[in-house]
Order: sequence, then structure tokens, then C-alpha cells
Amino acid sequence: MTLASTTTIDRIEVLENGVVQVRQAQVITDSGNEIARNFSRWVLTPGDNITTQDPKVKAICEAVWTADVISAYQAQVASQAKV
Repeated sequence: MTLASTTTIDRIEVLENGVVQVRQAQVITDSGNEIARNFSRWVLTPGDNITTQDPKVKAICEAVWTADVISAYQAQVASQAKV
């Protein structure tokens, strides 16, 4: 019996407004056979600090979060705050 755990970013989604959704999977195996899989998720909004993110997540955020996308997102948040 050999237990092992691996953690990977298995899904990265970009929404229309530039928000990036990330899903991380933790897979527990026993002698090479998967016995459990757990997910954690988080959301990054345009302009968030991404220095601690996985390199794949960083690359996508840097490609998507242009100055225009960040400005549009901030304007969207500001207009919703006034309602």
C-alpha cells in the first residue's frame, strides 16, 4: 500500500468580462489506483495580484488582462456599486 497525492491546475476559464476562474484537483492514489479526487476553486479579477499563481494561470491572466480589459472591469464594478 503506497499512498500518494498530486495537485494540479486542471481547469482555467476566462469569462467575457476578463474574470479568470481556476480549478485545482488533488488526486489521492493507493498503489497507483485513484481512491479520491477533491477540487478547490478560486476566482481572479482583472488587475488582481497574480505573483503567487501557477505559471499557467499567470500566463493566461497576463495575456487576457490588457489595460482596456482592466479598465472595463473596474468601470463595471463601479457602476454596479452605484445601484
